[in-house]
Amino acid sequence: MIAAAGTHGSVDAMRLPWLDRATGHAGIAFYRFLTGHDPADADIRDDEDFDEHVLASILSAAAMEGGSIAEQAGLAEQEFSALVAGRFPLIQISAADRFSPSALIKDDERDMVRDLLLARRSTEGDVGWWLAAMIARRAMEPNHLWEDLGLRERAELSRLLVRHFAPLAARNTRNMRWKRFFYRMLCEDDGFVMCTTPVCTQCNDFDLCFGEETGESLMAERRREFLRSDGCVDAPSNALV
Repeated sequence: MIAAAGTHGSVDAMRLPWLDRATGHAGIAFYRFLTGHDPADADIRDDEDFDEHVLASILSAAAMEGGSIAEQAGLAEQEFSALVAGRFPLIQISAADRFSPSALIKDDERDMVRDLLLARRSTEGDVGWWLAAMIARRAMEPNHLWEDLGLRERAELSRLLVRHFAPLAARNTRNMRWKRFFYRMLCEDDGFVMCTTPVCTQCNDFDLCFGEETGESLMAERRREFLRSDGCVDAPSNALV
């Protein structure tokens, strides 16, 4: 069951629009459910507001996929519940919901990325812990990492890493793609050389490591596809309610 605390009482989980993943606008609706506004309207000038935006974005990206939101976000049940209670206290998401958290399946690759991040944290508290687990899980997805985190652009991912994992971010002196950079660091920590070419500029895979990471955000792309399929391509930005 999902409820929003306040004067209006509980909200029926089965009637919330974000639960209909097939419509393609589930991510935006869930983000709005968590924060009260669309991701495009997020004011992230303050670090605490930025953290809220990042956490809501990752959970919203996970909400667009099948299965447990907690699992797709990389969190165990208790971590997921603690995050929601701590950062979105007006929202209650319990295990009775049909997208209830399931047991987090062990994955060695994911755990290695999580541990890489945890070993280089630059902030105290639960947020850095949650983010390490969430980034590691979303890094298993096929798109640019900033896209699979539900962020609006790569710069938000860079800011996230500089803020919460500064020692690691500082080592990316050449602005390598972040996902590629994580795996390079893992190889170096284990004493392996990831590349056979000693100079990056001479490598045939240069663009895989340093190419641009631009494009449309995952939630914006899904929303545009939904509007197109519904014959509302020119609908205003607040059309989804």
